[in-house]
Amino acid sequence: MAGSTKRRAGSSNIGEECMLDERPVETTLYSLGGDAPCPLKRRHDERHVSLLRVGSLILADRRELCLIRNVSAGGMMIRIYSDIAAGTRLSVELKQGEQISGYVRWIKYDFAGVTFDAPIDIVDLISAAGDGPRPRIPRVEVNCTAWVREDGTVHRMTGANISQGGMMVVGAANLTVNASVVITLIDLPPAQGIVRWKDGAAHGIHFTRPLGLPMLVSWLRGQQDNRRAAS
Repeated sequence: MAGSTKRRAGSSNIGEECMLDERPVETTLYSLGGDAPCPLKRRHDERHVSLLRVGSLILADRRELCLIRNVSAGGMMIRIYSDIAAGTRLSVELKQGEQISGYVRWIKYDFAGVTFDAPIDIVDLISAAGDGPRPRIPRVEVNCTAWVREDGTVHRMTGANISQGGMMVVGAANLTVNASVVITLIDLPPAQGIVRWKDGAAHGIHFTRPLGLPMLVSWLRGQQDNRRAAS
């Protein structure tokens, strides 16, 4: 395989998950929140290598492809390749044969914000998001307490996003890059990991052993239910 790939546990905003030949890779980011994505604050950096999920848009008279930058229960942000006006009704096919109806709420640069007519089940969507014989759950935005133990010190931090391979935590603790840590989340067994990067208060942690797919899906379902109960 040409080029080298450096894994990252996650990053806020643009969904960077790894580096390919020193170029950041942008991947689709999922959110358990119910709000539709807001417009971009700045133009997308074309230097990113895009591994965004492909979706299919069904408009009044045509079908076309788009790239999904992020998706929540209430809507999604997509990269479009044709002229679509704000207010346009459309359907999007995220899973084979299943269409979700909505409308274009905003257009900015080459991106559009779509609000769904009714909320979708994000956990159900991401459980089938992987392709091939060994599907992997993508990164999912969360907001949970995470206890991170480095040496003999336990830090209380906030989990910002998680995947089977790692997670991003945010907090006042100054974790050491390349240090071995143990992360504990409510309703999940402790997971060993390595701090791969830090950026201000954010730290990317790679799990030594990937989380089991059924276990993580069940945990995300619980997080989703808690959000619904609190709203």
